[in-house]
Amino acid sequence: MTRPQEPLKRRTHGSAGPDPLPPPPGGVLWTLVGDVRGLLMLPAALTLQVAHPAVGAGVDEHSVFRTDPWGRGERSLRSLQLWVYGGDAAAEEGRRLRRLHLGIEGTDSRGRRYRALAPEYYAWVHATGFPVHRHAVRYLYRPFTEAQERRLYQEWLMVGRVLGIRDRDMPGTVEEFWPYYRRVLAGELEANAVVRDLVATDRRLPPPVFGPPPLRLLVRLCWPLVLPRFLRLRRFLTIGLMPPDARAAIGLPWTDEQERRLRCFGRVVRTVVPLLPERMRYLPQAGEARRRARARGLLPQERAGRRSARPRDW
Repeated sequence: MTRPQEPLKRRTHGSAGPDPLPPPPGGVLWTLVGDVRGLLMLPAALTLQVAHPAVGAGVDEHSVFRTDPWGRGERSLRSLQLWVYGGDAAAEEGRRLRRLHLGIEGTDSRGRRYRALAPEYYAWVHATGFPVHRHAVRYLYRPFTEAQERRLYQEWLMVGRVLGIRDRDMPGTVEEFWPYYRRVLAGELEANAVVRDLVATDRRLPPPVFGPPPLRLLVRLCWPLVLPRFLRLRRFLTIGLMPPDARAAIGLPWTDEQERRLRCFGRVVRTVVPLLPERMRYLPQAGEARRRARARGLLPQERAGRRSARPRDW
């Protein structure tokens, strides 16, 4: 099968070629990435990324996720939003990330030298989002049709180009993706120190520092009571929203009882969230981008009385 040709944008000053386009308004990623439900998927994707020995070693040795977890998370989320909703700023964010990772290198747990921008590692970090989204929507939205799954993958390739991943370093079709994915699961993944930290329920974690001062004070006072419950929920969603073959490859346990609880949780989420107004359903960057796209006629207007009927997710 041939790969679809990506439309090219105008050349930017000083660039060697045209910037790649981010996914278009109205696409699958414009619905998924900015929706508050997308926040629930991120821990599973991150844990699947760092289960690769080279990626885990890079995060373990060079990231501030232990000392500044909330700041690190906020910066990552802001960057992710730019990849999809950033328009002209998307490609520049991709270049910034490559500059940021340029000097990250070392030795992984198997004694192999790694560089963060080595194609096999950089592409894996990006690739993990596709199987996690595909699995998690079954609980939080509804299962993809075959056409939607193919569209998601093609949009994920567009994001990869924004990040500077070459076409030859990512499988070009869904059919080519699954053998690649299964090879990595079978030959690489492990429950390393970073994975264990991300699913632990006994780690110290500072309280969030966002919001107005009264809210931050309240959270700090309540944090000793909130933290154990937060860590248990994080572990539950991280393992549950990870594809079963991936969690098995890493060695993360999952029971039938947990599966029943996750399905119940998903029913509540996919019933309640679509009834929220868009300003509450989408993160600020995504909401602003959607309003601009709607004003330009690139998205349909929100229907009045949306509480009377559940809207389609995409």
